[in-house]
Amino acid sequence: MSYSLSLYLVDLEKARGAIGSGDDKLRRMIGGRFKTTIAHADEWFDSEIKAGAPTRYDAIRAVIDGGPYDAAYGFQYGYAYQTICQFYGRFLDNSEFSPFRGDWLETVDQGLAELGIGVRVTDFMYGTVPSELPPPDHLPCYGEWSPKECAQAVTEWDATTKEQRDALDEEVLMAIESCVGWAREAQARPGWSVAGFGF
Repeated sequence: MSYSLSLYLVDLEKARGAIGSGDDKLRRMIGGRFKTTIAHADEWFDSEIKAGAPTRYDAIRAVIDGGPYDAAYGFQYGYAYQTICQFYGRFLDNSEFSPFRGDWLETVDQGLAELGIGVRVTDFMYGTVPSELPPPDHLPCYGEWSPKECAQAVTEWDATTKEQRDALDEEVLMAIESCVGWAREAQARPGWSVAGFGF
């Protein structure tokens, strides 16, 4: 079985602020911009929706309204929050992490550690959505790198030597370079973070 990470450069203050905001205009704007994506999501989860899960749009409505939630279908609210992050942010290149198998994230984390870089890609696969939302049973997983963590990761990368980088497996190094690229993009926008969803 393969997995995937979806990463966003986002102002998390705005994304988290949408939860429970009651902002009808925001809900309508999200529904309009992602109309096709929402329709595809409902097709994908058709059997769950027939069993009682909210549609993607209804889940977005619930997240923005701060409930009510049906905890049995927590996954839909996780995906709704992903849509909010997508609305407020920008998709980051995930080509090194989509798809991936086995312990790839742990392997990249080991490379990051060997270079003395503190961020971890497993944060995106083994975390959970903001505490205001009901936790999904399994997917999506969620994690984030704060502005401070992103700035620190760039500083730590810049302190590495060519010899250290050359000692790593080429594919691992390419993945780490992607991670540093995300961190640099976040650093270039003060207050912005990297938010990641694992599926």
